[in-house]
Amino acid sequence: MRIPRRPIVRKTGKTRAQDQPRPLLEHLEELRQRLLRSLIALGVGTGIGLLVADRAIDFLAAPVGGRAGLISIDVTESIAAYMRVSLLVGFALAFPYITYQILAFIYVGLLPHERRIVLLLVPLATLLFLGGAAFTYFVMMPVAIPFLTTFAGIRTQPRPSTYLTFVVSLMFWLGLSFEMPLAFFALAKARLITARQLLRAWRIAVLAIAILAAAITPTVDPVNMSIVMIPLIGLYLLSVLLAALA
Repeated sequence: MRIPRRPIVRKTGKTRAQDQPRPLLEHLEELRQRLLRSLIALGVGTGIGLLVADRAIDFLAAPVGGRAGLISIDVTESIAAYMRVSLLVGFALAFPYITYQILAFIYVGLLPHERRIVLLLVPLATLLFLGGAAFTYFVMMPVAIPFLTTFAGIRTQPRPSTYLTFVVSLMFWLGLSFEMPLAFFALAKARLITARQLLRAWRIAVLAIAILAAAITPTVDPVNMSIVMIPLIGLYLLSVLLAALA
């Protein structure tokens, strides 16, 4: 009777099960590092924003007649408004670096020529965000502020906290909304969507843009909604073009 041989087990150090978590842990560590760098950049930008917040407040308050058009009724209200403006300035300054950290983490395995495309996306993302903020201030605010401060014949003198929060929120969310072409380009580059799919979903896109415009705009009148919807629809068409080029 032949005794069956035991299978030979070769020791290779760590098993495959032990090797699997390593890539995930490495990705999590890289994500932590990039988030930390982004927070540091935001902190540095906010510190610079504290130095220029006075000029920024004068600029943002111009549609209501400058600081004279604002009235504070709380002791800490002006300080809170000052910090919000500083944070907006800090985010705007740190936005290119934060965008680079996000794109570098997503496209860590790109080829050299694809990495050059990512580097080109950083200034594009910055220009789109600043374009959305400029659109809010120079196009939307001149229409919305007179309507809101004289509605029903009642003269309104806004408070610094409510007015600056209102302006900062509008500029921030519209600035992010203007990132739509870049977001769709990244999705198309990752082969998650195609330009043909975007064209087929144009009705859904218009409905989503209308809902977004209603959420962003301070009023529900069709004039202010149209001011927001028209450029967003144009950006959606630009998204289709960029998706086709991806």
